[in-house]
Amino acid sequence: MVGCILGTILIGKPGDIFGAQRLLQLLASLFLTSSVGCGLAPTINVFIFFRFIGGLAIGGASVLCPVYISEISPPKHRGVLASTFQLAIVLGILMSLISNYLLLNIGDQNWRWMLFSGSIPAVAFFLMLFFIRKSPRWLVKKGRIEEAKKNLEDLSSHEIDTEQTLLDIQESIKLEDLSKRINLFKKPYRKIIYIGIFVGIFSQLTGIGVVFYYSAQIFRIAGFSSDNSMLQSVILGVTNLIFTLIAMSVIDRIGRKKLLLVGQVGMVIVLGLFGYGLLTGNITGYWLVVLLVAYIAFFASSMGVVIWVLLSEMFPNIIRARGASIGSFANWGVSASLNFLFPVAVGFFGTTQSAQQMGMSYAFIFLSIVSLIGFFYLKKHIIETRGKTLEQIEKEVLC
Repeated sequence: MVGCILGTILIGKPGDIFGAQRLLQLLASLFLTSSVGCGLAPTINVFIFFRFIGGLAIGGASVLCPVYISEISPPKHRGVLASTFQLAIVLGILMSLISNYLLLNIGDQNWRWMLFSGSIPAVAFFLMLFFIRKSPRWLVKKGRIEEAKKNLEDLSSHEIDTEQTLLDIQESIKLEDLSKRINLFKKPYRKIIYIGIFVGIFSQLTGIGVVFYYSAQIFRIAGFSSDNSMLQSVILGVTNLIFTLIAMSVIDRIGRKKLLLVGQVGMVIVLGLFGYGLLTGNITGYWLVVLLVAYIAFFASSMGVVIWVLLSEMFPNIIRARGASIGSFANWGVSASLNFLFPVAVGFFGTTQSAQQMGMSYAFIFLSIVSLIGFFYLKKHIIETRGKTLEQIEKEVLC
């Protein structure tokens, strides 16, 4: 997670210099190095080092991939193509959970093969990057106008006014250069920047990272066997995928804010019930699985999709890239902190199963409380962006 944070910070400048294609190939190489290194690691320190390398790759890719997608997408398809980034993450999580489950019974060293299996998509990623087009926007920055024009025509199947698009790109680059001289924490941008930061914070304070990173351990502490714990993690991944697709299909009809608030209330309830059930023993067995499945459904159909849409829409044009970056950084920072502190909090109460259940129950009750605080914050400060132009949104957030 620390590697992720550093990756998001360090990738921007090299991305501007070398372009997405080369940088993503470097990141694919880091993915491969991390996977092989973790699988073969002889000591815990070596293992942690290669996990850190993987974190750098994840952080960098989480910045470069959505930017590249948006830059090569024809305008009429940009919304759908941009949302496929979140869909790809969800699908990747599910595939990793399934591969872990399938490798569960191959011996004592099964965990090595679970980590080593990540080398397969890393190699595929590296090879497929030879066939992608360079971003027209990056080519314009480098003064390669004719090449940018050709890529624009090919990527849009000649359905757009290429000359006008090139002029728009050049104007956008000038605007970006101007934005670098703006202090984001002074009026009139300070308020919307803080909202972006808290959107990133509250999206992780729902505990989604904890649930996915520690799902097998959560089910084991709740009393399930290792085999069942892995299978139930797969069920969570399937639920995540299904409800992400549902959210993508209704977000432009229902609206961002309504979807977000309904999901937030649902998460407050199921997180609280899960913690209460573990603490009192009044909710046990597969009812705990049902609660976590419901939690994933509420998250995936609301915050999981909405946060990235909001961060791409809510900031004024001149500070959009920097604002979204700050919101994303807040998201990763809180995620790293929670994922570090969760096992510490659980282990604080002892090493027996009953003690760990108590620790985990308090952790989930805490997540329920902060999610409730998040509900009231988001209800007060988030504006509805559905059906509005970016210029209309800008007037509302700066008023």
